[in-house]
Amino acid sequence: MELHEVGSLLEPAPLPLETGWERLASGALHVAVRTDLHGCTGEMLEWWFRWRCTTREYVWWHPVDHVSSTWQGTLAPDTHIGSEHVVREFFSGLPDQDLVIQFRDPAEFFEPDAYGKARESGAVTGAVVGRLGLTHEPPRLADGRVLGGRLLHIARDTGWGAALRSHFFVGLDLPDQGLSPEEVAAQTPEEFGRALLQHAYDEFTFLSRFLPALFVAEHRDTRPPRNPW
Repeated sequence: MELHEVGSLLEPAPLPLETGWERLASGALHVAVRTDLHGCTGEMLEWWFRWRCTTREYVWWHPVDHVSSTWQGTLAPDTHIGSEHVVREFFSGLPDQDLVIQFRDPAEFFEPDAYGKARESGAVTGAVVGRLGLTHEPPRLADGRVLGGRLLHIARDTGWGAALRSHFFVGLDLPDQGLSPEEVAAQTPEEFGRALLQHAYDEFTFLSRFLPALFVAEHRDTRPPRNPW
């Protein structure tokens, strides 16, 4: 899947690559991860990223790999779009990595009418998408957009919870900096794809274990919880 083909994530039908990684023609790495979030909803996923966890909660999220968490950018209380998550984390055994995740509007990735219809139909119930910088000082375009990679987390509610598709495109902007496909591939090795896949699957599996209770607790004044028995 190339970045211009991500519109297929709006459809519930299985994709040719749901979990795995592949080398794109540009040399960039595409990593796909399907995770079942039992008891969760797409609404909970979006709220989690608006909650903007501190380092303490970031380690709760993935106690094996997560190291530190701060935030910058536009920190509006009603949306994660415009915020930047500045983190340090491990990718399943690789050395720790500094990252900036810049959350963007889905309109940057999807045709607006198709995205709107997917939300209305329930084919998509949560979307967290953005740009990925591979250092704490990533290169940027003149308008501030981060360069390095892209990430998309697309959720669909089911009877048992949320089906989450996570797709990463790493090294996507390197060809624009004059690198050949071979040079891009050398900077995004297969080992990184394997480690990123394992990390993403693990972190969202960890999250699904406590996100429903946390969401209910944080919304109890507006949505009084009921006893589960």
